Amino acid sequence: MLATLGLGGCATYQPAGAFYTSGQMGVDARSADASKEGKACMESYVGLIARGDASVKTAMENGGITEVASVDYTVDNVLGIYGEYCTVVRGD
Repeated sequence: MLATLGLGGCATYQPAGAFYTSGQMGVDARSADASKEGKACMESYVGLIARGDASVKTAMENGGITEVASVDYTVDNVLGIYGEYCTVVRGD
């Protein structure tokens, strides 16, 4: 039970590895053709502090995108201690 309480608030992602998670998941796709890519990220520290802006709007602005072709979600997480969660938008 102590392990459950200790790890319950850690940065998580589904599917999640016990020690390390790295992956990409598709969220939405209208087209596979795109000339630009924008990325917006958030960070999580021990599941206690999370900060950043991983919104589609910010990813579009970062990539100079006005028309969305696809949206993906990426994650890198180490032991639930540090996690980076990003929205990746492709379009024109």
